[in-house]
Amino acid sequence: MAELDVDVLLLSVGPDLPYLTGYEAMPLERLTMLVLRRDGDAALVVPRLEAPRVTERPDLFEVVAWDETDDPVALVARRAGDAAVAAIGDRTWARFLVDLGASMPRTRFRKGSEVMGPLRAVKDDAEIRALRRAAVAADRVARQLQAGEIPLVGRTEADVSKDIGRRLVAEGHDHVNFAIVGSGPNAASPHHDATDRVIRANEVVLCDFGGTMRDGDVGYCSDITRCVWTGGVEPPPQFRDLYTVLHEAQQAAVDAATIGTPCEDVDGVARRIITDAGYGPQFFHRTGHGIGIEEHEDPYIVGGNCEPLTPGHAFSVEPGIYFAGKWGARLEDIVVASGAGPDALNTADHALVVVDA
Repeated sequence: MAELDVDVLLLSVGPDLPYLTGYEAMPLERLTMLVLRRDGDAALVVPRLEAPRVTERPDLFEVVAWDETDDPVALVARRAGDAAVAAIGDRTWARFLVDLGASMPRTRFRKGSEVMGPLRAVKDDAEIRALRRAAVAADRVARQLQAGEIPLVGRTEADVSKDIGRRLVAEGHDHVNFAIVGSGPNAASPHHDATDRVIRANEVVLCDFGGTMRDGDVGYCSDITRCVWTGGVEPPPQFRDLYTVLHEAQQAAVDAATIGTPCEDVDGVARRIITDAGYGPQFFHRTGHGIGIEEHEDPYIVGGNCEPLTPGHAFSVEPGIYFAGKWGARLEDIVVASGAGPDALNTADHALVVVDA
């Protein structure tokens, strides 16, 4: 905050609040907001009926409960004081920002992520252990998929998606964040919503899934993508070639994710291999995103991001190749940048596995 000349940090709904306090606000029309002055104590302004949910930490913050007839925006404004610059949480509802702007007319607002993003992007040892635990659990589900233990042929994508979600929870996740299942031509849609399309033999099934596993007060996310070929028959040479290129690009990008390497250079490694093989136009998204208590957070592995990787950065490496209306493939691991080199948390087989299921 001092480096950015931010006088007060205001955090409401979203992951920044539990990251600092261990308390996750319910997304209600009643305002909850942490007021953290650079030169003063922190106060968690919370509706009185929600106050019993707060684990009090008087060494960190004061709990200030407001009643139904109080004006919580005015209460936050008074606590913020005569702030010239306030950083406000990116997920704060617009209605509260508008009202705060009216109550703090001399204050300039900037994004809270400018303060919180760099802090959350660098994981400490405990956070890395939590991410590894979530990744290992997701790996177990991926291995079930690759072993043919998750029936595919004859089932709808939506049914398989629910099945994967149930397995994530069975392996220790507290909730499922997403379970993408794209079969045949639907695998060409990177964020495909699982449908009632029935999966057939002799086609690709792309499965990208992850959830949140609690570790103390907050949860940490998993995210993995693996592809299988159905029906117990070998895929056609064209798809096998596509996947071979994808596999090479993903591994090379993981190997390139060393301390000091700019994020855009990791993206460039994967992109050059795919482009040189003739698939450049079919790779149209970034190579990766940071991960932690959110599925997507800093740092982003994308062209134009010159930020160098530092110890504790955790992120996905997930190049993809997609042919609309035909097929697609993506391969994804979570990686932590460390002094000993890139630490890939996911170890499930990276090959294109042919399943009988």
